[in-house]
Amino acid sequence: MKHIILSLLCLLLPCASLSVSASDNWTMFRGSTGQNHSTATGLPVKWNAENNENLAWKTEIPGSGWSSPIIWDDRIFLTSTTDEGKECRVISVDKNTGKILWNKIVFTQEPQNKHPKNSFATPTPATDGKNVYVVFGSGGFAALDFNGNIIWTNTELLYYSKHGLGTSPILYKDLLITAVNPSSREDIRLGWQDVWDKNFVLALDKNTGKERWRARRGLSRIGHSTPIVISVNGKDLLVSPAGNVIQGFNPENGELVWTVQSMGEPAVPSAAYGDGLVFMANSPSDLIRAVRPDGKGDCTATKIVWEVKRNVPTMASFLYVKPCLYTACDNGSFSAFDAATGELFWQKRLSGNLNPSPLYADGKIYVLSEDGTTTVLQPADDPKQEPAILSRNELGEHALASIAVSGKSLYIRTDKHLWRIGK
Repeated sequence: MKHIILSLLCLLLPCASLSVSASDNWTMFRGSTGQNHSTATGLPVKWNAENNENLAWKTEIPGSGWSSPIIWDDRIFLTSTTDEGKECRVISVDKNTGKILWNKIVFTQEPQNKHPKNSFATPTPATDGKNVYVVFGSGGFAALDFNGNIIWTNTELLYYSKHGLGTSPILYKDLLITAVNPSSREDIRLGWQDVWDKNFVLALDKNTGKERWRARRGLSRIGHSTPIVISVNGKDLLVSPAGNVIQGFNPENGELVWTVQSMGEPAVPSAAYGDGLVFMANSPSDLIRAVRPDGKGDCTATKIVWEVKRNVPTMASFLYVKPCLYTACDNGSFSAFDAATGELFWQKRLSGNLNPSPLYADGKIYVLSEDGTTTVLQPADDPKQEPAILSRNELGEHALASIAVSGKSLYIRTDKHLWRIGK
């Protein structure tokens, strides 16, 4: 498993990073593979905020934002906004002490619409070990070095959406790639409830911030799913869902390779990939689909392997751990499907609304809820059997960002603090 993860890292990071341990660095949304898996061991199972059990430190984070933390060596990066969403900030925290090393305003923006569970600093940053790359709610991009010096900014994209910007950028070779799925300012339905042709995937040169390619989707609707890069028949493929579509692109030039129609919006959960299948959902239509990503053109009639209409996540991304596809739902339901067939193995009620994305690490599943409670599950040897609950751990603060992992610690962002869980 480790050599597979390191191979995926090679796609996303420069060659100089080959010596980096996958368990120490968490380089983008849902980790360095984009699948919310960690190879770390010895992670805490129980913690208590009241008596500081297994709590290394907690640090108050200025401003507001729901970007998840990313980590490189002893640096943590996250974003926030102040002045009611106008000031866009990048914050660096010392991993060992929790001290804020710098807090940099990269530009100002004019706040637009957002969903109540969104923020003006929701996209999670990405790093290549040299610089950190960020996106904010208005569609503005920036790159900074690890000392907080601004390398470049790009505020040419004026983003507007009914629900705000929720997708995070990813790095692929020398490209910074993000999905841009807006809706109309003039017609409230257009792009939100009615399809239009203004959605696209955007790639910037990570060194300069200049646009390298723009891949048009065709007719689709808004979506907030973060793209992933997978290997199909020996070639890299960028998989990017939006409202009404799941699509595969050539990450080198943005060429649209295939499309699967998937009615519904907004596509919020990010896709999972395993055993040759891509798993995606559209929550308003209550539909989960498993798609084989090796097609060409419109593959709606040929590449859908299975679909189900139950236990569909609203916000939380999928978690694939062979042979199971796990879903975490807004109503507190956590479920396991047979990833090969879509058969429901079991469903279990956990604490709170399960909108942060679940994590697989150290042979366990960590499920964070909006009320700041993390339930730690131990999967059974028989995947059809419910997992054992090892612990429920409360932080007592609101949480919508996803857990990050580095070394033997967990990092959780709440509405007020960044927490390091571990000795």
